[in-house]
This record gives sequence, structure tokens and C-alpha cells, in this order.
Amino acid sequence: MGVSITQAEFAVLVGVSEAKVSQLVGEGVIERGQTAHAWLLAYCERLREVAAGRASVEAGGLDLVQERARLARSQREAQDIKNAVARGEFAPIGLLADVLGMASSAVVDRFEQLEGALRKACPELPDEAKATVQQVIANARNEWIRSTSKLVEEEMDTAIRFSYDSDDPDDEQRVPDDHGSEEA
Repeated sequence: MGVSITQAEFAVLVGVSEAKVSQLVGEGVIERGQTAHAWLLAYCERLREVAAGRASVEAGGLDLVQERARLARSQREAQDIKNAVARGEFAPIGLLADVLGMASSAVVDRFEQLEGALRKACPELPDEAKATVQQVIANARNEWIRSTSKLVEEEMDTAIRFSYDSDDPDDEQRVPDDHGSEEA
């Protein structure tokens, strides 16, 4: 079978359209000028690669091996989250933000009651001293809000960076330790 063959003849031989044969030539699976035997071997090799999942049917199509690796990684990450929730080590960011907001609100309410409590407990306390106490409390409250917001932003940035950095299935899994830093 060492004779030359046209694309039309090869299409009839293997049972595909001439357009498919042209596509195979364009993809470099088979090369013009080769024998019918070489085209048949190359075509069969391509079929084996597609069947084994090592090559896609269409140029630029999905790579089955990579897709399986992504699926396995996604399933592993989902299971890791379920395990962390079961151990009480994980909660959704929205829930944590809501809880932190409620706790902050409760503390702010108590701070706002301080002025009245000072008047009742220490009626002889000079207005200057009351103002100083109120200012210290206000500064502490404002710093608490600022630092809490900063921590939330930093953790969100870290989580976003971690998710983008982890898109490559060949990367090692990085897991946050108990102190929020990542270990490989």
C-alpha cells in the first residue's frame, strides 16, 4: 500500500467526508505527499489518541485528561470544605461578616450607654473627664472598625489570590493553617 492517494479516495477508504480529511491535513495529522499506508497509520493513531482521551476530536477542543484532573480537584476541594465545616473550622464569609457585624453592633450599643452610666455612677465627675472617657471610647471603637475592615479585606484578597493561584491542577495544594497563613 505504498501508493499515493487523493483526499477524496482516502475519505471513501476510511468512511469520512473530504472536509474531515482536509481538516486532518490542516491539523498535521496526515501530510500531503505521504502514501496511503502512512495516512492510514496516522489516522488510526489519531483515533487511538481520541479514544484514550489523550486528544480531543476537534482542534482546540477539551482535553479529557485535564478536564478529569480539574473535576477531581474540584471534588477534593468540595470535600475539604465539608470536612472543615464538620470540624467547625470553616464558615462562609458572608456568615462570618454577619456575625462580626452583629457583635460590633452590640459593643457599639454598650459604648453609647456609657455616658448615661457615668452620669449616674459618678455625678460629681467633671465634664472634662467625661469627655476624655468618651473620646477614648470613640477612638477605640473607630480603630476596632478600621482594623476589622482591614483584616476582612486582607483575608478576602488572600482568598481570591489563593483561588487564582490554585487554578493550575499541577500546583501543590496550599491549605491555610490555624493562624491563617498558608502551608504547602
